[in-house]
Amino acid sequence: MKLFSSKRASAASSTLALATFLALSVHSAGVAQQPPAGAAQPGAGAQGAGRGPGQGGGQGQGRGQGAGGGRGAPVDTLGAGPWDLGGGRGRVHVSVLTKGVDHPWGIAFLPDGDMLITERPGRLRVIRKGVLDPTPIGPLPEMLAEGLGGMMDVSLHPQFAQNRLIYFTYSKRHTDPKQCPPESVRQTLPANQRACSATTAVARARWDGGSTLTDVKDILVADGWHGGPGAPAGIGPATGSYGSRLAWDRNGLLYITTGDRNYVQFSQNPMSHNGKILRVRDDGSVPPDNPFVGKAGYKPEIYTLGHRNPLGLYFHPETGELWSTEEGPQGGDELNKIVAGKNYGWAEVSLGRNYDGTIVGKGFTAPGYEEPLVFWVPAIAISGLSIYTGDKFPAWKGHVFVGAMRNNTGQHIQHVTLNAKGDPTGREIILPELKQRIREVKPGPDGYIYALTDETVGAVLKLEPAQ
Repeated sequence: MKLFSSKRASAASSTLALATFLALSVHSAGVAQQPPAGAAQPGAGAQGAGRGPGQGGGQGQGRGQGAGGGRGAPVDTLGAGPWDLGGGRGRVHVSVLTKGVDHPWGIAFLPDGDMLITERPGRLRVIRKGVLDPTPIGPLPEMLAEGLGGMMDVSLHPQFAQNRLIYFTYSKRHTDPKQCPPESVRQTLPANQRACSATTAVARARWDGGSTLTDVKDILVADGWHGGPGAPAGIGPATGSYGSRLAWDRNGLLYITTGDRNYVQFSQNPMSHNGKILRVRDDGSVPPDNPFVGKAGYKPEIYTLGHRNPLGLYFHPETGELWSTEEGPQGGDELNKIVAGKNYGWAEVSLGRNYDGTIVGKGFTAPGYEEPLVFWVPAIAISGLSIYTGDKFPAWKGHVFVGAMRNNTGQHIQHVTLNAKGDPTGREIILPELKQRIREVKPGPDGYIYALTDETVGAVLKLEPAQ
């Protein structure tokens, strides 16, 4: 499968590249992670029937406040492992670190080698010496753990060893009962009366290594409430497209992705935090050099705008460049280099199409909008992102790894190769045999690569060179 850079000189060349790429790509009639209203969503109980090392691609919904629990008992679709998979330079030894996590979403590596893991239904867990602690860490704020919302990313403060501060993102319920009734009341209402307004929030807490958090406080609550009674209808459910990845730069500033919540008008609205990448200090305050500080009609936290659902965010460990992955609609998943103040186009331009097959906005490209470094057609429901600089896979140094979650065209890791100039030169599919939705992929401090499977019986996988 050929890889295309999207640096094109005109809309005509964009169309040609897209048509050629479609001809070379795997054909699929499905949609990406965020389907149109009424369609089955990943995480909403749909069952897959694939077989192999992964024994299927079944999907289920996590059980949190307002979540339905899927259809029947959760099914382990992975198997016990370990496995030696792939071929050539892409051959890896894969082992299961733990399986006891429900839709794991974020991972943070602790100084002693342990790991914090988030579960989307609303839990924070810790893996100690390779073993999952049975006791969740808390207390956590109230959240709307429904659809694709709940507990999402987790990250350590750059000075965690000294201050013990952790940060996490979650879908925050509106505190006004008219906008979101208490869950005990909400679940007694007819399904068409359970609307609940929510938004992406970032919380900070102090953790001493046990099972208790202290000083839990929101440092940013996105001005992008959506989904409550009377909310405008979008192209999909309001319980999706939260974004929610976190990354720190070398100066200790925090970057946060937010999605459009399936209401595309948010992304180009400079007075909404939705569909943006935000940049704040570690207490949530605004750095004075943010690109829109002092500009009338713009939220000062905005770093970039025009995003659909950026689910990966990563600083290149050597160059310091910020990279992001972003889900397109029907096609058009993206890998972007993020530059302050730029507009990444959604929903004015897209290399994908609307779910009804029509062209998005002005078309595939237009002046004034950034184009992706790499795009995927059909979509793979692109998710987490990392750039490998470890020593266990020397041939992979400086290369990009992304998660994929879509039936037929996704459910694997993709390895994007780059040349010395940082231009994309090819791609390689890793772990398709397992048939697992990969939510996050991240190198650990030990040089190995870790992946989270977005399943009800979710797992943390460890990738090593094949034995």
